[in-house]
Amino acid sequence: MSERRRAARLALAGAFVLWVALARADGGTLQPTGYYKNLLVRSETWTGEPFTLDLNRLRVELKGPITPALRIDLQYDNEVLLGSYLRTLQFQQQKDLPAPQYWRADANYLESTDVYGSHRLHRAALSLSAGDTDLHFGRQRVAWGTGRFWSPLDLLNPLNPTALERDERPGVDALLAEHRLGPLSKVAAVVAPDRRSGRSSAALQWHANAGGLDYSLVAGRLRGWRTLGIDLAGQVGQAGVRAELVRHWPREAPAFNRVLLGIDQAFENTLTLTAEFFFNGAGARRTAHYDFRALMTGETPALARRYVGVHAGYELTPLLKWTNELVLNLDDRSRYAGSSLAYSLRTNLDIKLGLQSFSGATGSEYSRPPDLVYLQLQRFF
Repeated sequence: MSERRRAARLALAGAFVLWVALARADGGTLQPTGYYKNLLVRSETWTGEPFTLDLNRLRVELKGPITPALRIDLQYDNEVLLGSYLRTLQFQQQKDLPAPQYWRADANYLESTDVYGSHRLHRAALSLSAGDTDLHFGRQRVAWGTGRFWSPLDLLNPLNPTALERDERPGVDALLAEHRLGPLSKVAAVVAPDRRSGRSSAALQWHANAGGLDYSLVAGRLRGWRTLGIDLAGQVGQAGVRAELVRHWPREAPAFNRVLLGIDQAFENTLTLTAEFFFNGAGARRTAHYDFRALMTGETPALARRYVGVHAGYELTPLLKWTNELVLNLDDRSRYAGSSLAYSLRTNLDIKLGLQSFSGATGSEYSRPPDLVYLQLQRFF
């Protein structure tokens, strides 16, 4: 499909979402929600070009039942980029990269040296229920794994611990079937095609609870890798504990293990702490063997083998929250640190000021990404 035809079809999809949103805004069962976000970033490219980026995103969401047995999850994004980042070589190389999903549901409709407009279907899924069985088809979030910084099991929606918008998960085009076996147990199967040869996914998950311990067993092929893994989540005293233990068999490389261990603690004074240890058996032992291209394109979440991630959040006031994060590469001693202050200006209107800092010896993983500061304004509706 040509870029022009894809843009026209997306425009029709966006018009449909807006039309249904207006039609349902009078008290219907399917209510429109979403947000407008303005994200202003000051940083530089990986090659040292300083830039300013002003991102403006409008997301319109329609979620809910169409009939008692049929639900919809439709999320349409319209995004306008402004600033000097549009004139950098890095943006010119990134803007035409194909989306990771199987179906192309994104296109740009405006492009110049000062303005870049694009739109996409962030989610587009139908869910059909019949008794204890649910069938989900389309672009969706398949939430397997329990990691906050990394998740060895979540290959369909991989995490990037240093992403500026880490909560923005792109979703995957898939068919997901889930059958409830009891109040705390289910079996699930997912099939997710991929345009790249040998990268399609087909896997099974069995989830259950024993003695207060949630556990899931996963087996199949994820992103072309034969995978066998388990994730665990439970409580020790007042702390939540988590683990993911996974064995991967790539098609053209030796098998390897990935392990995640995590702990979460919430205190009465509003302080919340999270710590994770991540072992990446596919990581390089020397910095000379790092593949930074794979890191930038999202093909791998980490370059080395051993990592620690720490998150701390504290409510200075009921309206003001301070958040800090630290990711340490234990092999090359490089590190990422992030800090932000988020304030609720009024109901459904938040502002956030933050920074990200990277440091390490020359050639280390976190020595190359540039520092950045950002200001974010987000209005929910």
